[in-house]
Formats: sequence, structure tokens, C-alpha cells
Amino acid sequence: MPKFGINLLLWTDTLTEEMFPQVEKLKTMGYDVVELPMLDKEAVANCAEWGRKLDDMGLLRTGTCAYGPEDNMISGDPKIRRQGIDTNKKILDCCAAAGCSVMAGDSYSALGVFTGKEPSSDEWKRGVEGMKEVAEHAGKVGVKIAIEALNRFECYMINCAADGSRFVREVGSPHCGMMYDTFHAHIEEKNIPDAIRSLKDSLIHVHISENDRSTPGSGNVRWRENFDTLYEIGYEGYMVCEAFSASLPKLTAATKIWRRMYESEEQLARDALAFMKREVGKRWK
Repeated sequence: MPKFGINLLLWTDTLTEEMFPQVEKLKTMGYDVVELPMLDKEAVANCAEWGRKLDDMGLLRTGTCAYGPEDNMISGDPKIRRQGIDTNKKILDCCAAAGCSVMAGDSYSALGVFTGKEPSSDEWKRGVEGMKEVAEHAGKVGVKIAIEALNRFECYMINCAADGSRFVREVGSPHCGMMYDTFHAHIEEKNIPDAIRSLKDSLIHVHISENDRSTPGSGNVRWRENFDTLYEIGYEGYMVCEAFSASLPKLTAATKIWRRMYESEEQLARDALAFMKREVGKRWK
């Protein structure tokens, strides 16, 4: 039976002690998992403190990351590629310190960086080779990498499930798998069931996200197809709600969320959990 989580990026992009009361509320609501923003690669000590606190609360956790042009593992500049690999390793160390089982995100390239062309064979090769080294480190620290396919407006390297599956196969590590995000799939996939089936052997994490990044179940995502097929392939991992607000300047620039699309963060969190539990309850027994 899947466990249910929510990404803390709905409230914050920084792990501070001021967030602990909100996390307590999420536990009281019935969440099993919180997804932590891992945007500070030097925050190992703070992540360890968060890990101890979340242990006390009885909450599981995953980590999520985003990478800029200075950390681009497919760059033609070997110094930038090296920094991308090293940044990945540091973020994995932060995830391990916090007790995260998964690090999810665009770790293979950089958000919002484009060449105006499709990825070249050299870029693909550089991404695979870099990820092999990162995956080796992931195995050492006990965290799995979940590769996220991003839509074409955010990334040009991996946009769909088929590309992600190919990438993970070529990396060839048990410590590197795929994440499926309903928001990106809604934009990029021609056939949702086929996309999810292509991930059957590599899927280790799922983001439940509406087409406008607000309350899951309130928009145009093909939810029946998504949940039906996740059940069909036997997915038993975490389902994490990913929704964003317009109140975080750093995040707004990346996600292009300009308006408020829900009553409150608490309303969104409650409705998202009820929606996920209802849809899973119809299928998983």
C-alpha cells in the first residue's frame, strides 16, 4: 500500500526550526512522509537535526533538489560537470543526514538551461557518465536517486518517461531509478498508461501534482488513468503531493507561479491527502 507525503516547498525553500509546528500539523492530518527541499548543499548539520526531529514525530522523508547552470552535469565545460557531480554528492550527504530514502529531481542537468536544440549524443553521454559516479556515492550513503522527467519548458534533456527509462538503464545502477510526476506527464506524454508501464521496472517515487500545481484532483490531470496504471504495475512506494505557492521568490522564478490558486496551504494539504487516500482506497486493498 502506498504511503502519502507532501513537499514542504508549499511553505518554504529553507529548512528552519520555524517549520516544525507546520510539520507537526501534517503529521496530525495523517501524512506519512514529508519531502524536504535540499537547496543548501552545505546544510548537513541542519539536515541531521531535522532527521532527529522527524524521527521523534514518526515521519518518513524524502528529499528534492534543483540544479542551476553552475551545476550542469551535461555541460561542455569539464569544470561545470565536475561541480555538478560534486553538488549531487553533497546533496546526497544532506539527504542521508536527514534520513531521506530518496533524492528526487533534475540531478542529471540544469533547470531552465537551453541550447535551442535537442540534447546531443555527447550531452547524453556526459549525463550518463556523471550519474554513474553520483549513483555510486548514493549507494555508499544509502539514498536512492529518483530521476525526474521535466516538461520541455523547464528542461531539454529528459522530458518523458521513455527518455528517463533509457537514461536509468544506461546508468545501470540499483541506486538510480525513476520518478513519475503527474504534472510533467500531463504536458509531455501522449498516452499516460503507456508512460507509466514503461517505468514498471524503474519507478521508485511518484509526485501527485495538478496541471496548475495547486490542489490535486481539482484540475485536468487524467487521474483515473494515472491511479489505475500505478495500481496495475504494482506500485507500492510513496505518493507525494507537490504543489507550489507564489510566496517564495526563489521558487516563483523557477515554477512561474504568479497567482494564488487555493484557499490556504492547510486546505490544499488536507484536500490533497483526502484525494490521494480516496483514489488509492478504490484500488489498493
